Amino acid sequence: MSIDIRSTGTFTIGDKTVHRLGFGAMSLTGPGVWGPPRDRDEAVRVLRRAVELGVDLIDTADSYGPYVSEEIIKEALHPYPEQLLIATKAGFVRTGPSQWVVVGRPAYLRQEVEMSLRRLGVERLDLLQLHRIDPEVPLEDQVGELKALQDEGKIGSVGLSEVSVEELERARRVVEIVTVQNRYNLTNRVSEGVLAHCAEQGIGFIPYSPIAKGALAAPGSPVDHVAKALGATPAQVSLAWLLAHSPVTMPIPGTSSVAHLEENLGASAVTLTAEQVAELS
Repeated sequence: MSIDIRSTGTFTIGDKTVHRLGFGAMSLTGPGVWGPPRDRDEAVRVLRRAVELGVDLIDTADSYGPYVSEEIIKEALHPYPEQLLIATKAGFVRTGPSQWVVVGRPAYLRQEVEMSLRRLGVERLDLLQLHRIDPEVPLEDQVGELKALQDEGKIGSVGLSEVSVEELERARRVVEIVTVQNRYNLTNRVSEGVLAHCAEQGIGFIPYSPIAKGALAAPGSPVDHVAKALGATPAQVSLAWLLAHSPVTMPIPGTSSVAHLEENLGASAVTLTAEQVAELS
C-alpha cells in the first residue's frame, strides 16, 4: 500500500502547518517507556524514515525514558527540517518503571522546559503540552508559567493533556491553548465531548493510544472485516477512522520498528466510505 501523508490533510499549530498523521515517540524508549531502547540504531532509523515519508509532527515528553526519547530525536534529526514540529510535554515525573507522579509546580515546569530545550537542541519548543494537571497546584499557576515562558520566547505554542472541557476553558482564560492530547480511539471515546468542543473551537486534538495499545491492530479486532474489504490492516483502518471522524484529529501512532512505521503510515492511503465510517462509529 502506498504512503502519501499529504492525503491526510493539514492542521496549523502556531506558525507551522503539519500533516494530520504524526508519530508518537513514546515507543522509542525501553519496555514500559523506561530506560534506553532495545535497539537504539533502529530507533534512529524509525525517526529518519518517518520524516522521509513526510511526517512533520513528532510527539514526545520529558518523562519518556525519562529523557531518552528527546535525546534520540536530537540524535536522529538535528538539525531539524524547517517544517518539522516537535511537541513535547512536562509535568509528569518518572520515579521508576511503573511510577508516574504529577508535578505542576511552576518552578519545576520552568526547569523541565529549560532541560527539554537543551536535550532537543533548540532555542524554542514548538509546542509544550502540560502532561497532566497537578491537583495540588492551581491550574492558573501551571498554565500561567507556560504563558510566561511563551512570552520569553522559550515556548511557541501551549497545549494540554488529559483534560476536561471545563479545565480546557479555565486554561484558555490564561493562555491560548492550541492542542489537547487525550486518550481516544475506536474503543475508548470517553473524550468524545472534549473532541467535539475542540472541533467547535478550532483546537487540534491529538488522540494518544490511537490503536488502543495494539488491540485494534490484531486480527479479529472490531475493525477486521472492514480492513479485509479494503485490503488494509486493522491498524490502518483504525487510524483512517480517526482522520475521517473529525477535521481536528491528529493521531500519533508510535513504534520502534521501521516496518511497523511504514504499515501505520499506510493509513494515509485508506479511504473509508461514509457508510464504513458510520458502521465503525
